[in-house]
Amino acid sequence: MIKYDFSGRVAIVTGAGGGMGLALTEKLLAAGASVLGIDLKDKPTSLEEGANMTYAQGDLCDEAFVAKAVVDAHAKFGRIDYLANIAGVLMFGKDVSLMDIDMDVWDRVMDINLKSMVHTTRAAVPYMKQAGGGAMVHFGTIQCLRGDAKPQDAYVASKSAVIAMSKSIAMQFADQNIRSNVIHPGVTLTPMQERWSDEDKKAMADYVPMKRVGRPEDLADAALYLLSDASSYVTGIDLIVDGGLMLKY
Repeated sequence: MIKYDFSGRVAIVTGAGGGMGLALTEKLLAAGASVLGIDLKDKPTSLEEGANMTYAQGDLCDEAFVAKAVVDAHAKFGRIDYLANIAGVLMFGKDVSLMDIDMDVWDRVMDINLKSMVHTTRAAVPYMKQAGGGAMVHFGTIQCLRGDAKPQDAYVASKSAVIAMSKSIAMQFADQNIRSNVIHPGVTLTPMQERWSDEDKKAMADYVPMKRVGRPEDLADAALYLLSDASSYVTGIDLIVDGGLMLKY
């Protein structure tokens, strides 16, 4: 088993209230990191606030809230090294073709999936510079790499913009040892997929070349690599973690 040592390092994880964000938070804490978890949801019972953990509950679209949460975390932990932008929204039934979508839905999805990334990055980068460098990982989706017979255009457009923003961040701060990469999850069983029946889960698993649906831990492991010193010469990339699903397109 691969083991990482994040002792003395500090990470910000959005979407820490469940799914992939919670899985990454737990793995970072287990590897010795201190973590600021941010989410609109209540703090999960598995996370205990203390010397190495703090949880800020609020709206990532509120720049003042994000800035204060990061300032407070820096005051508590003394540094910021990592940022994982995992929080996101997919408005099932409302996020449809650009021909039909309510533009209020479009704007809300863009705010949550894209503007929040700007807020967290603006808040974290100055502290990463102080620390002598840092690493970010932002979560996209394989859906933004292809079309879809049932379009969810706001979601796809926002996640595609995450790719462009990550590459711009990577280029802007590469000479200051700040890295930025994107992970594209495939079919992954998170709270967002609680609507699936057992038959749905089996059908999706059968469709994936590796014959299983992804787990939050699969994506968290990929994020650990991209945040760690093991990827110190990796920046501006897109890492697909989908069990081979994109091989079918």
